[in-house]
Amino acid sequence: MRRTLFGAIGVAILLMASAREACAQVALGYTDVGGVIGLGNIGDASIAFGGRFEKVFKKLPDLGDGLLGIGVSADVYSYDFRGAGSLRYIPFGATANYHFKLDPKNKFDAFLGAGLGFLTVSCSGFAASGCGGFNSGLYFIGRAGGRYFLKPNVALYADAGAGAASINFGATFKLK
Repeated sequence: MRRTLFGAIGVAILLMASAREACAQVALGYTDVGGVIGLGNIGDASIAFGGRFEKVFKKLPDLGDGLLGIGVSADVYSYDFRGAGSLRYIPFGATANYHFKLDPKNKFDAFLGAGLGFLTVSCSGFAASGCGGFNSGLYFIGRAGGRYFLKPNVALYADAGAGAASINFGATFKLK
């Protein structure tokens, strides 16, 4: 698992080294999709793998000229209880993301998001008590994140917060 994390960091460094002039491209109508790796839900969780999709659809002139987007996310990670059993988590959710107005020449896009998700939990190896008290259900998502544009249509992505995987890094690709 560590090799995968180090490999992803290496790819990110190579992308940054080959970056040309780019600026923050998040504007009304912006749509992107991307993949992330992250730290499950911390503790003994495995590395999380997931995806992100976002569509920016509304200007918010009364809130600092920011932009409103709807993001959808899905991740997968697991816990191994060393012989007692294992749990696999698949959280997916939707967030309303507020994108701060920054200088258009800036390569960085910053956002805050809040929403709801649903966590599916599956287990193996536990005794008759089911999944040891771990259940599927709804959860709150609170996230802070950003994009650093390497090119007008490629950005490094990071988010951190509550809900799903705790810390994520990846890349997004502009669709529109």
